[in-house]
Amino acid sequence: MAIAERDATGRTGAADASGTAGTGGRAARGARRKRLRRDLVLLLLMGPGLLYFLVFQYGAMAGNVIAFKDYVPFDGLWASEWVGVSNFHAILVDTAFWHAVVNTLWIALLQLAFYFPVPIALAMLLHSLTRDSLRRVVQSVMYLPHFLSWVIVVAIFQQVLGETGLLNNLLGDAHLHTVDIIGNPAAFKPLVVAQVIWKDCGWGTIIFLAALAQVDEQQYEAAAIDGAGPWRRFWHVTLPAIRPVIVLLLIMRVGDILSVGFEQMLLQRASVGPDAAEVIDTLVWQRGLVEGDYGYAAAAGLFKGVVGAVLVYAANKVAHRLGEQGVYQ
Repeated sequence: MAIAERDATGRTGAADASGTAGTGGRAARGARRKRLRRDLVLLLLMGPGLLYFLVFQYGAMAGNVIAFKDYVPFDGLWASEWVGVSNFHAILVDTAFWHAVVNTLWIALLQLAFYFPVPIALAMLLHSLTRDSLRRVVQSVMYLPHFLSWVIVVAIFQQVLGETGLLNNLLGDAHLHTVDIIGNPAAFKPLVVAQVIWKDCGWGTIIFLAALAQVDEQQYEAAAIDGAGPWRRFWHVTLPAIRPVIVLLLIMRVGDILSVGFEQMLLQRASVGPDAAEVIDTLVWQRGLVEGDYGYAAAAGLFKGVVGAVLVYAANKVAHRLGEQGVYQ
């Protein structure tokens, strides 16, 4: 009798659990359908962007197989001969490749040192403006160069700093020695950093302004009442508020350190020569599209991508060790 009761109780308990699980599953599916109907418009709006990345970013990664082939366009991707890691060996023993790497790193480090802090400083200056109308005008003026193509930006700098540009015309009228900054290989690296600062520093302030907007003004007031000056308010109130954003963008910039602007370099490569302006992207363009060595170009591009991924992973680990959130957990 006791065994029968236990069996009956067990079956009843199992039936109750099954019914509860079934009810919970139906409720969860109903909640998912409700969220889907609620967010359907947003999902449809996200569709074109997602399709772009799937086709032109992730789908295009299949073309990296060219790095392991002696690719001939007339034979096609799959009919071309496999050469293993020969293309990677070719780039590793090529002095031109390592010269391009050194140029790329120099320009990237200069941009990191002189460009990266500028949007932060500008964002804090804009945030300190009390008149909203003045802030909007200054922001609009600062954002404008970002929407100019590099063709226009380089042309503007040539008209101002070139051999026959505005600066030399003024120096010539004053009977002073003229300088050709645009065509001077020694001045090329500082010049491209100045171009990046002029073009994109205003646009780079958007994220930092958004972070500063989240800071409670009462914290500044409380700090001022406690006797904190501008520097201590920045160090103890402003910096902690924007530090996660700074770390995030710094990690992303470290991962992109081998990309310093293909169009900008290509447009000025002829004026200063490959010794000064050759970077990895322009070398890939020269070897791949101009000279037709597609395997070499694909291997160089894949090398750059792998190094960037490793740098992002390492920088993210360092951020975690320092107590920051980083790009991912």
